[in-house]
Amino acid sequence: MNELSRFPRTTLAHLPTPLEACPGVSQWLEGPEIWVKRDDQTGLGGGGNKLRKLEFLMAHALAEGADTVLTAGGVQSNHVRQTAAAAAKLGLACHAVLEEPGHDPTPAFWTSGNAMLDRLLGARLHSVPHGSDISASLASLERRLISQGARPYVIPVGGSNPVGALGYVRWVSEVLEQIARWPTYPAAIVLASGSAGTQAGILVGLLLEGVNIPVIGICVSRASEEQEAKIETLANEILEHLGYQGTLPRASVLAHDGQVGPGYGYPTEAMAEAVKQAASRDGLLLDPVYTGKAFAGLISFCREDRFHPSERVVFLHTGGAPALYAYPELVPAGSVPCESVSQE
Repeated sequence: MNELSRFPRTTLAHLPTPLEACPGVSQWLEGPEIWVKRDDQTGLGGGGNKLRKLEFLMAHALAEGADTVLTAGGVQSNHVRQTAAAAAKLGLACHAVLEEPGHDPTPAFWTSGNAMLDRLLGARLHSVPHGSDISASLASLERRLISQGARPYVIPVGGSNPVGALGYVRWVSEVLEQIARWPTYPAAIVLASGSAGTQAGILVGLLLEGVNIPVIGICVSRASEEQEAKIETLANEILEHLGYQGTLPRASVLAHDGQVGPGYGYPTEAMAEAVKQAASRDGLLLDPVYTGKAFAGLISFCREDRFHPSERVVFLHTGGAPALYAYPELVPAGSVPCESVSQE
Protein backbone atom coordinates (compact mmCIF):
# COMPACT_ATOMS: atom_id res chain seq x y z
CA MET A 1 0.00 0.00 0.00
CA ASN A 2 1.78 3.13 -1.29
CA GLU A 3 0.33 5.40 1.40
CA LEU A 4 2.45 3.61 4.01
CA SER A 5 5.84 3.69 2.28
CA ARG A 6 6.83 7.01 3.86
CA PHE A 7 6.45 5.71 7.42
CA PRO A 8 9.37 3.89 9.07
CA ARG A 9 8.82 0.19 9.73
CA THR A 10 11.05 -2.51 11.15
CA THR A 11 10.54 -6.20 10.38
CA LEU A 12 9.39 -8.19 13.41
CA ALA A 13 6.54 -10.47 12.27
CA HIS A 14 6.57 -13.56 10.08
CA LEU A 15 4.39 -12.41 7.20
CA PRO A 16 2.16 -13.14 5.45
CA THR A 17 0.28 -15.17 8.04
CA PRO A 18 -1.80 -18.11 6.78
CA LEU A 19 -5.48 -17.87 5.90
CA GLU A 20 -6.89 -21.32 6.46
CA ALA A 21 -10.23 -23.09 6.54
CA CYS A 22 -11.82 -24.17 9.82
CA PRO A 23 -13.80 -27.21 8.58
CA GLY A 24 -14.58 -28.84 11.91
CA VAL A 25 -16.39 -25.89 13.44
CA SER A 26 -17.96 -24.98 10.08
CA GLN A 27 -19.47 -28.46 9.81
CA TRP A 28 -20.57 -28.43 13.47
CA LEU A 29 -22.40 -25.12 12.89
CA GLU A 30 -23.75 -26.31 9.50
CA GLY A 31 -22.30 -23.23 7.85
CA PRO A 32 -21.11 -20.66 7.03
CA GLU A 33 -17.62 -21.61 5.87
CA ILE A 34 -15.28 -20.18 8.48
CA TRP A 35 -11.74 -19.19 7.53
CA VAL A 36 -9.15 -18.10 10.08
CA LYS A 37 -6.52 -15.43 9.44
CA ARG A 38 -3.73 -16.75 11.65
CA ASP A 39 -2.19 -13.64 13.16
CA ASP A 40 -1.40 -15.80 16.16
CA GLN A 41 1.36 -17.13 13.87
CA THR A 42 3.38 -13.90 13.56
CA GLY A 43 6.25 -15.58 15.37
CA LEU A 44 8.25 -13.38 17.69
CA GLY A 45 7.68 -13.93 21.41
CA GLY A 46 4.77 -16.29 20.86
CA GLY A 47 3.13 -14.26 18.10
CA GLY A 48 -0.04 -12.20 17.95
CA ASN A 49 -1.58 -9.19 16.27
CA LYS A 50 0.43 -6.59 18.20
CA LEU A 51 3.59 -7.39 16.24
CA ARG A 52 2.12 -5.75 13.14
CA LYS A 53 1.58 -2.58 15.18
CA LEU A 54 4.98 -2.84 16.83
CA GLU A 55 6.72 -2.90 13.45
CA PHE A 56 5.70 0.74 13.03
CA LEU A 57 5.87 1.72 16.72
CA MET A 58 9.36 0.33 17.28
CA ALA A 59 10.64 1.93 14.08
CA HIS A 60 9.28 5.25 15.31
CA ALA A 61 10.87 4.71 18.73
CA LEU A 62 14.26 4.06 17.14
CA ALA A 63 13.89 7.09 14.88
CA GLU A 64 13.21 9.18 18.00
CA GLY A 65 16.41 7.94 19.61
CA ALA A 66 14.72 5.92 22.36
CA ASP A 67 16.64 3.36 24.39
CA THR A 68 13.60 2.22 26.40
CA VAL A 69 9.98 1.43 25.59
CA LEU A 70 7.23 1.89 28.14
CA THR A 71 3.75 0.43 27.84
CA ALA A 72 0.83 -0.92 29.87
CA GLY A 73 -1.77 -3.66 30.00
CA GLY A 74 -3.35 -6.25 32.26
CA VAL A 75 -1.37 -8.87 34.16
CA GLN A 76 -2.00 -11.31 31.28
CA SER A 77 -1.54 -8.74 28.52
CA ASN A 78 -0.64 -10.17 25.12
CA HIS A 79 0.49 -6.71 24.07
CA VAL A 80 2.98 -6.40 26.92
CA ARG A 81 4.45 -9.82 26.07
CA GLN A 82 4.92 -8.93 22.42
CA THR A 83 6.33 -5.50 23.27
CA ALA A 84 8.85 -7.13 25.61
CA ALA A 85 9.85 -9.57 22.86
CA ALA A 86 10.25 -6.80 20.28
CA ALA A 87 12.33 -4.74 22.71
CA ALA A 88 14.58 -7.71 23.43
CA LYS A 89 15.11 -8.32 19.72
CA LEU A 90 15.97 -4.67 19.06
CA GLY A 91 18.17 -4.18 22.12
CA LEU A 92 15.85 -1.82 23.97
CA ALA A 93 14.89 -1.86 27.64
CA CYS A 94 11.21 -2.51 28.34
CA HIS A 95 9.09 -1.32 31.26
CA ALA A 96 5.41 -2.25 31.63
CA VAL A 97 2.66 -1.06 33.94
CA LEU A 98 0.37 -4.00 34.73
CA GLU A 99 -3.14 -3.35 36.02
CA GLU A 100 -4.33 -5.94 38.52
CA PRO A 101 -7.60 -7.74 37.63
CA GLY A 102 -11.01 -6.82 38.96
CA HIS A 103 -11.82 -10.47 39.66
CA ASP A 104 -10.24 -13.00 42.01
CA PRO A 105 -8.13 -15.28 39.78
CA THR A 106 -6.39 -18.54 40.58
CA PRO A 107 -2.70 -18.47 41.65
CA ALA A 108 -1.69 -19.49 38.11
CA PHE A 109 -2.95 -16.14 36.82
CA TRP A 110 -0.08 -14.32 38.56
CA THR A 111 2.74 -16.69 37.72
CA SER A 112 1.94 -18.41 34.42
CA GLY A 113 1.06 -17.51 30.83
CA ASN A 114 2.01 -14.04 29.65
CA ALA A 115 3.07 -12.95 33.14
CA MET A 116 5.83 -15.58 33.16
CA LEU A 117 6.87 -14.77 29.59
CA ASP A 118 7.14 -11.04 30.38
CA ARG A 119 9.73 -11.83 33.02
CA LEU A 120 11.53 -14.33 30.78
CA LEU A 121 11.76 -11.70 28.03
CA GLY A 122 13.42 -9.25 30.43
CA ALA A 123 10.63 -6.73 30.97
CA ARG A 124 10.64 -4.62 34.15
CA LEU A 125 7.13 -4.90 35.57
CA HIS A 126 5.25 -2.33 37.66
CA SER A 127 1.90 -3.24 39.26
CA VAL A 128 -1.05 -0.89 39.86
CA PRO A 129 -4.47 -1.66 41.41
CA HIS A 130 -7.53 -2.36 39.29
CA GLY A 131 -9.21 0.83 38.14
CA SER A 132 -6.04 2.96 38.28
CA ASP A 133 -5.50 5.83 35.87
CA ILE A 134 -3.17 4.03 33.48
CA SER A 135 -2.25 7.18 31.54
CA ALA A 136 -1.22 8.89 34.76
CA SER A 137 0.77 5.83 35.82
CA LEU A 138 2.60 5.77 32.47
CA ALA A 139 3.34 9.50 32.70
CA SER A 140 4.71 9.12 36.23
CA LEU A 141 6.96 6.20 35.26
CA GLU A 142 8.11 8.06 32.15
CA ARG A 143 9.23 11.02 34.31
CA ARG A 144 11.07 8.66 36.65
CA LEU A 145 12.89 6.96 33.78
CA ILE A 146 13.90 10.29 32.28
CA SER A 147 15.26 11.41 35.68
CA GLN A 148 17.37 8.24 35.68
CA GLY A 149 18.89 9.14 32.30
CA ALA A 150 16.77 6.87 30.09
CA ARG A 151 15.19 7.94 26.79
CA PRO A 152 11.74 6.30 26.98
CA TYR A 153 9.20 5.96 24.19
CA VAL A 154 5.63 5.48 25.41
CA ILE A 155 3.46 2.94 23.61
CA PRO A 156 -0.24 3.12 24.51
CA VAL A 157 -2.28 0.14 25.68
CA GLY A 158 -2.59 -2.32 22.80
CA GLY A 159 -0.30 -0.21 20.62
CA SER A 160 -3.50 1.46 19.48
CA ASN A 161 -2.66 4.89 18.15
CA PRO A 162 -2.35 6.20 14.57
CA VAL A 163 1.24 4.94 14.30
CA GLY A 164 0.59 1.41 15.54
CA ALA A 165 -2.68 1.00 13.67
CA LEU A 166 -0.80 1.36 10.38
CA GLY A 167 0.06 -2.31 10.82
CA TYR A 168 -3.57 -3.20 10.20
CA VAL A 169 -4.02 -0.70 7.42
CA ARG A 170 -1.24 -2.70 5.76
CA TRP A 171 -2.91 -6.02 6.72
CA VAL A 172 -5.78 -5.36 4.32
CA SER A 173 -3.70 -5.66 1.14
CA GLU A 174 -2.25 -8.94 2.44
CA VAL A 175 -5.71 -10.43 2.96
CA LEU A 176 -7.07 -9.15 -0.36
CA GLU A 177 -4.21 -10.90 -2.14
CA GLN A 178 -5.00 -14.14 -0.29
CA ILE A 179 -8.70 -14.06 -1.23
CA ALA A 180 -8.14 -12.85 -4.79
CA ARG A 181 -9.35 -16.20 -6.24
CA TRP A 182 -12.43 -16.45 -4.04
CA PRO A 183 -15.68 -16.16 -6.02
CA THR A 184 -16.87 -13.31 -3.77
CA TYR A 185 -15.63 -11.24 -0.85
CA PRO A 186 -16.26 -12.75 2.58
CA ALA A 187 -19.59 -11.96 4.20
CA ALA A 188 -17.70 -10.39 7.11
CA ILE A 189 -14.43 -10.11 8.99
CA VAL A 190 -14.98 -10.91 12.68
CA LEU A 191 -12.46 -10.05 15.40
CA ALA A 192 -12.02 -9.20 19.06
CA SER A 193 -12.29 -5.45 19.66
CA GLY A 194 -10.55 -3.98 22.70
CA SER A 195 -8.15 -1.07 22.39
CA ALA A 196 -9.60 -0.54 18.87
CA GLY A 197 -6.40 -0.21 16.84
CA THR A 198 -6.79 -3.46 14.91
CA GLN A 199 -10.39 -2.82 13.87
CA ALA A 200 -9.79 0.86 13.11
CA GLY A 201 -6.76 0.02 10.98
CA ILE A 202 -8.68 -2.60 8.98
CA LEU A 203 -11.54 -0.18 8.34
CA VAL A 204 -9.12 2.46 7.08
CA GLY A 205 -7.32 -0.08 4.89
CA LEU A 206 -10.58 -1.21 3.31
CA LEU A 207 -11.60 2.40 2.73
CA LEU A 208 -8.31 3.17 0.97
CA GLU A 209 -8.64 0.02 -1.15
CA GLY A 210 -12.24 0.87 -2.06
CA VAL A 211 -13.47 -2.51 -0.83
CA ASN A 212 -16.71 -3.03 1.09
CA ILE A 213 -16.45 -5.94 3.55
CA PRO A 214 -18.31 -5.67 6.88
CA VAL A 215 -15.91 -5.67 9.84
CA ILE A 216 -17.61 -6.85 13.03
CA GLY A 217 -15.83 -6.25 16.32
CA ILE A 218 -16.77 -8.36 19.33
CA CYS A 219 -16.34 -6.18 22.40
CA VAL A 220 -14.18 -7.60 25.19
CA SER A 221 -14.23 -4.72 27.66
CA ARG A 222 -16.98 -2.14 27.07
CA ALA A 223 -20.45 -1.49 25.69
CA SER A 224 -21.07 -1.31 21.93
CA GLU A 225 -21.80 2.41 21.80
CA GLU A 226 -18.63 3.33 23.67
CA GLN A 227 -16.51 0.91 21.64
CA GLU A 228 -17.86 2.14 18.31
CA ALA A 229 -17.08 5.73 19.28
CA LYS A 230 -13.53 4.66 20.20
CA ILE A 231 -13.06 2.87 16.86
CA GLU A 232 -14.46 5.76 14.83
CA THR A 233 -12.29 8.35 16.59
CA LEU A 234 -9.11 6.34 16.10
CA ALA A 235 -9.94 5.54 12.46
CA ASN A 236 -10.31 9.23 11.68
CA GLU A 237 -7.04 9.97 13.49
CA ILE A 238 -5.34 7.37 11.28
CA LEU A 239 -6.79 8.98 8.15
CA GLU A 240 -5.53 12.37 9.31
CA HIS A 241 -2.10 10.84 10.02
CA LEU A 242 -2.09 9.50 6.45
CA GLY A 243 -3.11 12.88 5.02
CA TYR A 244 -6.44 11.54 3.75
CA GLN A 245 -9.07 14.16 2.99
CA GLY A 246 -12.25 12.79 4.49
CA THR A 247 -13.58 10.67 7.33
CA LEU A 248 -14.67 7.08 7.83
CA PRO A 249 -18.37 6.43 7.11
CA ARG A 250 -20.02 5.99 10.51
CA ALA A 251 -22.17 3.11 9.26
CA SER A 252 -19.05 0.95 8.71
CA VAL A 253 -18.23 0.87 12.43
CA LEU A 254 -19.80 -2.24 13.99
CA ALA A 255 -19.21 -3.54 17.52
CA HIS A 256 -21.27 -6.05 19.50
CA ASP A 257 -21.11 -6.30 23.28
CA GLY A 258 -23.02 -9.55 23.83
CA GLN A 259 -19.90 -11.48 24.90
CA VAL A 260 -18.33 -9.10 27.43
CA GLY A 261 -19.95 -10.88 30.38
CA PRO A 262 -19.10 -9.40 33.81
CA GLY A 263 -16.20 -7.48 32.28
CA TYR A 264 -12.70 -7.56 30.78
CA GLY A 265 -10.87 -10.78 31.52
CA TYR A 266 -13.82 -12.45 33.25
CA PRO A 267 -14.45 -15.98 31.92
CA THR A 268 -17.91 -16.75 30.51
CA GLU A 269 -19.65 -20.02 29.62
CA ALA A 270 -19.91 -19.01 25.95
CA MET A 271 -16.18 -18.23 25.84
CA ALA A 272 -15.32 -21.58 27.43
CA GLU A 273 -17.49 -23.41 24.89
CA ALA A 274 -15.88 -21.52 22.00
CA VAL A 275 -12.37 -22.31 23.23
CA LYS A 276 -13.19 -26.01 23.64
CA GLN A 277 -15.00 -26.37 20.28
CA ALA A 278 -12.23 -24.63 18.32
CA ALA A 279 -9.58 -26.80 19.98
CA SER A 280 -11.35 -30.15 19.76
CA ARG A 281 -12.76 -29.71 16.23
CA ASP A 282 -9.95 -27.85 14.43
CA GLY A 283 -6.92 -27.91 16.72
CA LEU A 284 -7.24 -24.13 17.01
CA LEU A 285 -6.08 -22.63 20.30
CA LEU A 286 -7.93 -19.49 21.34
CA ASP A 287 -7.40 -17.36 24.44
CA PRO A 288 -9.88 -16.67 27.25
CA VAL A 289 -9.84 -12.86 27.08
CA TYR A 290 -9.96 -11.90 23.39
CA THR A 291 -10.27 -14.58 20.73
CA GLY A 292 -12.36 -16.90 22.91
CA LYS A 293 -15.02 -14.24 23.37
CA ALA A 294 -14.76 -13.15 19.73
CA PHE A 295 -15.22 -16.72 18.52
CA ALA A 296 -18.17 -17.06 20.89
CA GLY A 297 -19.64 -14.04 19.16
CA LEU A 298 -19.12 -15.63 15.75
CA ILE A 299 -20.76 -18.87 16.94
CA SER A 300 -23.71 -16.85 18.23
CA PHE A 301 -24.10 -15.06 14.87
CA CYS A 302 -24.07 -18.40 13.05
CA ARG A 303 -26.70 -19.86 15.36
CA GLU A 304 -28.85 -16.77 14.75
CA ASP A 305 -28.54 -17.35 10.95
CA ARG A 306 -26.89 -13.97 10.37
CA PHE A 307 -24.84 -15.61 7.61
CA HIS A 308 -26.01 -17.87 4.80
CA PRO A 309 -24.56 -21.41 5.05
CA SER A 310 -22.88 -20.97 1.66
CA GLU A 311 -21.04 -17.78 2.64
CA ARG A 312 -17.48 -17.45 3.86
CA VAL A 313 -16.55 -15.54 7.01
CA VAL A 314 -13.01 -14.55 7.98
CA PHE A 315 -12.18 -14.77 11.68
CA LEU A 316 -9.08 -12.78 12.63
CA HIS A 317 -7.14 -14.79 15.20
CA THR A 318 -5.25 -12.09 17.09
CA GLY A 319 -3.29 -14.57 19.23
CA GLY A 320 -3.08 -14.91 22.99
CA ALA A 321 -2.88 -18.68 23.51
CA PRO A 322 -0.17 -18.28 26.23
CA ALA A 323 -2.91 -16.86 28.47
CA LEU A 324 -4.63 -20.26 28.46
CA TYR A 325 -2.10 -21.44 31.03
CA ALA A 326 -3.27 -18.71 33.40
CA TYR A 327 -6.84 -20.05 33.33
CA PRO A 328 -6.51 -23.74 34.29
CA GLU A 329 -10.10 -23.68 35.55
CA LEU A 330 -11.25 -23.84 31.90
CA VAL A 331 -10.32 -27.53 31.83
CA PRO A 332 -10.27 -28.74 35.45
CA ALA A 333 -8.15 -31.77 36.26
CA GLY A 334 -10.35 -34.85 36.03
CA SER A 335 -12.89 -33.24 33.69
CA VAL A 336 -11.51 -35.28 30.79
CA PRO A 337 -11.32 -39.03 31.49
CA CYS A 338 -7.83 -40.49 31.62
CA GLU A 339 -8.04 -44.26 31.45
CA SER A 340 -5.29 -46.56 32.62
CA VAL A 341 -3.76 -49.02 30.17
CA SER A 342 -3.13 -52.64 31.11
CA GLN A 343 0.52 -53.77 31.18
CA GLU A 344 -0.42 -57.37 30.30
